[in-house]
Amino acid sequence: MPLDIVQIPVLNDNYVYLAHDPATGATGVVDPAVHEPVLAELRKRGWTLTHILNTHHHPDHVGGNLALKEATGCQIVGPQADADRIPGIDVALKDGETWRLGGEAARIFDVPGHTRGHIAFWFANSNALFCGDTLFALGCGRLFEGTPSQMWASLSKLGALPDDTRVYCAHEYTESNARFAVTVEPDNAVLTARYAAIRAVRAKGEPTVPSLLGEEKATNPFLRPMSANLRATLGLADADDVAVFAETRRRKDSFRG
Repeated sequence: MPLDIVQIPVLNDNYVYLAHDPATGATGVVDPAVHEPVLAELRKRGWTLTHILNTHHHPDHVGGNLALKEATGCQIVGPQADADRIPGIDVALKDGETWRLGGEAARIFDVPGHTRGHIAFWFANSNALFCGDTLFALGCGRLFEGTPSQMWASLSKLGALPDDTRVYCAHEYTESNARFAVTVEPDNAVLTARYAAIRAVRAKGEPTVPSLLGEEKATNPFLRPMSANLRATLGLADADDVAVFAETRRRKDSFRG
């Protein structure tokens, strides 16, 4: 039985997620920036928090950890490579491990680049990927602590997952990401159509997340360094994929569109 997943918008553009295993009652919260909205949603649904799932250490992903642990006695799991910066961590996870939320198994991926120690949780039975700030709808995280080669390797891991995987990223950045994407891959008709759909959704105040990984493979420039159109725009027709990715990220960092 797949997880019940609830999206909680917090702060300016963060998404926190509750993941509930209906078979066992186990309930996790992914990257709780704050604690009050999480506790309110738990009360509303009659769920008991058993776990916090942290992808990385940034305050807008772990800010609610200690208050939630104090209120519920939940267990905190997070990246082994960043365990010293995860408040209250109990279980440290690394690449290739399997971790279970109740009866639901998650494969753990080390996906550094945004930070030195960042993980993603893939619940295959639920077609759900919780990827923090590594992969966004039409974007990827800034390289605060990693290198382009690290981030491209991380994105390549996630890009190898099935197309029907739902991408539960941590921020509503999609419209601004789309504005950039069409400037570097202007001849991608699927991207152009997606941009129009995103504008319509956001005009109604609705979320664009989760997206489908298949959509990302077809339209997200950070998963598409092999695209001839992207390479032509960047003037890197013969470069390797890491160089194309790095230039795409560099341009996004300075984009003001």
